[in-house]
Amino acid sequence: MTEQELNLTADESLPWLESDEDEAAASGIDSIQVMTFLAVLLALAAAIILAVWFFTKGSGSSAPVPDGSTISAPAGPIKERPEDPGGKEFEGTGNLAPAVGEGETRDGQMADSAGSEDGAGDATPPSTETPATETATASASTSSAASSGGGIAVQLAAYGNRARAEQGWRDLSRSSETLSGKSYRIVQAKVDIGTVYRLQVPTSSRAEANALCDAIKADGLECAVKP
Repeated sequence: MTEQELNLTADESLPWLESDEDEAAASGIDSIQVMTFLAVLLALAAAIILAVWFFTKGSGSSAPVPDGSTISAPAGPIKERPEDPGGKEFEGTGNLAPAVGEGETRDGQMADSAGSEDGAGDATPPSTETPATETATASASTSSAASSGGGIAVQLAAYGNRARAEQGWRDLSRSSETLSGKSYRIVQAKVDIGTVYRLQVPTSSRAEANALCDAIKADGLECAVKP
C-alpha cells in the first residue's frame, strides 16, 4: 500500500489516535448541561419560595403584640350621679282618664293625708298609679294627718307619694264636672306592695257615695266606694 493510497500527509494525525480528544470534548459538554440544569432548578426553587412568601405574607395575624405596658385610666370619675335619678316623668302619668277613654276598666286609686282644698302642693307629674282595690290582706293604717278621713268615701286612685296624689286630684277634677268643687282627702295606707296614698272624696253616707261614684263613672272615670 502506497502513501498515495492512504492519502495521508505528515501533518494529519491518524483517526484512531483522536478518540481520546473526542471523549474529552463530549465529557465537557455533559458537564455544562448538568450545571445549566442545576441552575434552572435553583432558579425555579427560588421562584417558588418567593411566590409562597408573597402570597402568604399578608395572611398572618394582625393582632398587636402585647408589650406589657400599663393602660392609663381615663380622666374624671368612673361613675357619675345622674341629674335625674328617678327618670323623666311625663305629664298625665297616673291619670285614669286616658285609659278609661280607650275602653280599659281600671279601679280607682287613692292616697293619704288631707291636702288643701284648692289642690296646692308639689306639681310634679303623677306616676303610674297602683290599682285602687288592693288585696284583701292589706292592712290599712291611716296617718294622724288623715284622722279626719273617717266615714264613707269614694276612692278615685292611689299613688306612690303625696305630691303625686295632689297632682292626680288636679287632673281628675279637670276631667270630671262631677268632681269640680268637691273636697278631697289623701289617706296613707300600708299594703302588701308598700305605702300608698289614696285619693278619696268624703261623703256623708253610703247612698251619697254610690250616687257620686255613678256620676263619676258617667264622666268616663273609675271609682270605688270605700267605708
